[in-house]
Amino acid sequence: MKVIEYLKDVNAETKNIKWPTKKITMYFTLGVLAISLFFAIYLGLLDYVFTQITSKFII
Repeated sequence: MKVIEYLKDVNAETKNIKWPTKKITMYFTLGVLAISLFFAIYLGLLDYVFTQITSKFII
C-alpha cells in the first residue's frame, strides 16, 4: 500500500516541476560545449608547450 502511495506522490511532484524550455536548454548546452572546447584547447596547448620544454632537457 505504501508503494502505491509513494508512486502517486512522485507523480504529483513531477507535475509540479517547471521544466526548462527548449531555447534555454539549447542556450545552456551551447555554453557547456563552448567552455569544454575552450578548456580542451587550452589544456592541449599547455600539454604541447610542456612536452616541448621537457623534451629539450631530456634529449
